[in-house]
Amino acid sequence: MIDAHAHLTDPRLANDLDDVLVRAKDAGVVRILSCGEDLPSSIANVTLAERFDAVRCAVGVHPHRAASWDPSVAAALRDLARHERVVALGEIGLDLSGRSAPIEAQLRAFEGQLRLSLELDLPVVVHIRDAGDLAREVIDRVAGVCGMIHCFSEGPGEVAGWIARGFALSFAGTITYPRNAAVQAAARLCPGERLLTETDAPYLAPQRRRGRRNEPAYVAETLAAVASARGETSDLVEQAVAGAAEALFGPRWG
Repeated sequence: MIDAHAHLTDPRLANDLDDVLVRAKDAGVVRILSCGEDLPSSIANVTLAERFDAVRCAVGVHPHRAASWDPSVAAALRDLARHERVVALGEIGLDLSGRSAPIEAQLRAFEGQLRLSLELDLPVVVHIRDAGDLAREVIDRVAGVCGMIHCFSEGPGEVAGWIARGFALSFAGTITYPRNAAVQAAARLCPGERLLTETDAPYLAPQRRRGRRNEPAYVAETLAAVASARGETSDLVEQAVAGAAEALFGPRWG
């Protein structure tokens, strides 16, 4: 199985990370993408990816930390992205929930990192919260960018537009929550070659573990919920996700 988005440098995982990764391996997880949120966490993720064979990483500035984006950070991320275990820029994006950085800072960081991804020929890992239309508007200004929409939370009406833009859709533990029919319908519509599963660990634990720390081993529960929504076996979805991840992240993923 693939966990296409986690935060392994988060303190809630870092204190017993060796045990977390043993449990992931025992559950059948063969690859985990650990995402940066700012420059320090991006550097830490590269170190983790060097240490653990199952880990690959993304480097980038999250919309919550967008005020930190400047030319020096861009230059540092450009250097980090040359590492053989870096497979994407992320977590980047837009968040209009009211709990993030000022929108002007978010827009600068988002578009700057989209353009950096083209320069580096890397996909992006995109966070979108209450900002789908604006995110699509910005992405449309940067022709040729591709990547994944992490923790896809929009409904089935937005699936085709993201697929046409060259993006994969990644489903998290939220698909297991009651009354989440829109996300389940989106999972049904997503083409298998663009389908990913993730935990967003330590956040968004699946329904039967809500209120507790999430970890990569629990991606099995998300995968089972995606399979159920699609009317497919977990084995079939697991194969589709593996193929989608390999196609998106390229040779460094293997």
